[in-house]
Amino acid sequence: MTATVPPSTGTPDHDHTDTRHRKVVIIGSGPAGLTAAIYAARANLEPLVIAGNTPMGQLMITSDVENYPGFPHGVQGPELMQHFREQAERFGTTIIEKDATRVDFGERPFRIWVGDDEYRADAVIVATGASALWLGLPSEEEFRGRGVSACATCDGFFFRDRDIAVVGGGDTALEEATFLTRFASKVTMLVRRDEFRGSKIMQERALRDPKIDVLWNREVLEVKGDMTVNALTVRDTKTGETSELPAQGLFIAIGYKPNTDLFEGQLTVGKGGYLELVGETGSGIEGVFIAGDVHDAHYRQAVTAAGDGCKAAIDAERWLASVGEIEASTATNW
Repeated sequence: MTATVPPSTGTPDHDHTDTRHRKVVIIGSGPAGLTAAIYAARANLEPLVIAGNTPMGQLMITSDVENYPGFPHGVQGPELMQHFREQAERFGTTIIEKDATRVDFGERPFRIWVGDDEYRADAVIVATGASALWLGLPSEEEFRGRGVSACATCDGFFFRDRDIAVVGGGDTALEEATFLTRFASKVTMLVRRDEFRGSKIMQERALRDPKIDVLWNREVLEVKGDMTVNALTVRDTKTGETSELPAQGLFIAIGYKPNTDLFEGQLTVGKGGYLELVGETGSGIEGVFIAGDVHDAHYRQAVTAAGDGCKAAIDAERWLASVGEIEASTATNW
């Protein structure tokens, strides 16, 4: 991707009574996207958020959030995201609860389609996030948020002095298991193969931890419990033998899939399928900015995603001023 400014097909004084043409369009509505919307809206950019059919990100399936600043007693994930949304709308953000289906970043104004509807943008912020990979078991979905999680740093605190299991054999699983030993009485790793796929140093750290047991060649067939998880049915992948493993929690750590399919051929995708950054928020195409978990394979936290959204909105506004799409004197003094 080149970093040259795509030519504008219009003039800086576009008629923005046309609601299909916005100064800023934000694709994605998790913490990154909605924070970007708050900042862009406060800058009088009247952003449009294409939120998706399942809007407001992974926190919508997270029960208790205790590590987001400003909520000393914790907050429910959906409640937190509703606060984000209301704040963005208060300042003039428009939100469409449909999926973006196609984009064209080849020239300005950039074009984004929602089905057959086309929207145009002088600047775009990509904040589509990443989705945790799940096992696909009905019982796993039934107990999600009630003992089944895909984020140790989000939920580990709730499993203090309990026996828990971690599914996976890569670096994500090894990191999650090691982190969870801070809280759990015992962590059992369930690995489908007879070896780890993770880095050597992470393997050694897990194997020498007295709180971590490893069961090789195991897969989860069913999550059991009453109100919360209390056991797992596991199968030996070599012998086919099934057994029951007592556990008060199950962490799925088989990886994340960044939501980047929409940008194939448009933006640079790097290791693990994550979008590559140029500088702090750049995409390699001037006027297209990136924020949140769609590029972040390391932190994957709501608070870091929100920080990214703030940076992307500020960068977008300053870029719009630099190319004459808005008056330089109107650029917000953050």
